[in-house]
Amino acid sequence: MNFKTLLLGSAAALAAVTGARAADAVVIAEPEPMEYVRVCDTYGTGFFYIPGTETCLRVGGYLRYDIGIGFLGHEDVFDKEDLANGIEDENDTYYKRARAALQIDARSETELGTLRTYAHINFQYTTDDDGGITDASDAFEIEHAYIELGGFRVGKTDSLFVTMTGFAGGVINDDLVDYEPDRTHQISYTFTGANGFQAAVALEEGDGGSIDIDGDGVTDISNAYTIDSYVPHVVAGASLTQGWGGVSAAVGYDSVWDEWAGKVRLDVNATDRITAFILAGYSSTDTGSYYATWDGDWAVWGGASMEVSEKATVNVQLSYDESEAFAAVANVAYELVPGLRVTPEVAYFDNLGDDNDEDDGDEIGGYLRIQRSF
Repeated sequence: MNFKTLLLGSAAALAAVTGARAADAVVIAEPEPMEYVRVCDTYGTGFFYIPGTETCLRVGGYLRYDIGIGFLGHEDVFDKEDLANGIEDENDTYYKRARAALQIDARSETELGTLRTYAHINFQYTTDDDGGITDASDAFEIEHAYIELGGFRVGKTDSLFVTMTGFAGGVINDDLVDYEPDRTHQISYTFTGANGFQAAVALEEGDGGSIDIDGDGVTDISNAYTIDSYVPHVVAGASLTQGWGGVSAAVGYDSVWDEWAGKVRLDVNATDRITAFILAGYSSTDTGSYYATWDGDWAVWGGASMEVSEKATVNVQLSYDESEAFAAVANVAYELVPGLRVTPEVAYFDNLGDDNDEDDGDEIGGYLRIQRSF
């Protein structure tokens, strides 16, 4: 074998090995194109498209801390050290609640209109007064869970008797003279017309409540307002909203107790910074029903809000019912920084079904709410 033959053989062997290794080389696939989250501005701020769909989603909520004193706190609770020594002595102490709320709103357009699902879930830790013994406990609550399509709504939410005429002002403790039934299962339809007109009807299940049938101050039936047959509660209402304000009315029929109640409301936008309202309710019974949550046949609420600066709004509310229950509440809602609001509130309470109290039912309470919304 001469040198030339050896050189050619080595070159051939090297080429064969190199070719084999080339055949075994790993081919790296091209990465899939990244799909960025798209902003959805069809339904307002905070919505984005769920990747791969035409559904817009918003995830929001708040974290809230409440502190109450006076009659808005815990009154006449046992002093535990004295109680352990056989002495029944009483103190007043704070009411406190920490709440984390999660709100999920998903919407998309269909041939039948907007399809919407909404859930509001609360997780909270609250001080309690159990028979005069203070404690604190965790709680979980589904505040809202419903589906909407083309004006129809099914699920759990506020009664139409509340939402049609609105909440009673901008104060926190707006229900010292009560105007709103508990949240309920609901099947409803809302018609939204031109020029701010809206009308709605709902079938509701009801919830909670107690009845003192003979008026002796003792509850005769608890959980009195949840339906007990296939006949639902029925609510109907209408509203008209204009630049100057609006008018609204709602009527509710309680199928358990065969009673009805109605409310009518007037809102006025006095200026671009001052708004006011008056709300009146009347019932066919003075012992209460699912919709007549006040004492007596009638009740009235009124209030106003004034934006005193870009950060601060002053809210006031007065309320009164046939039983001579009177409440006055005022607060200042102050936005400390964007997304964080601090609201100190003071309330005065007179009688409210306790005319035999040694102080004639007159009480004062204070409340503080700190809330971070997102």
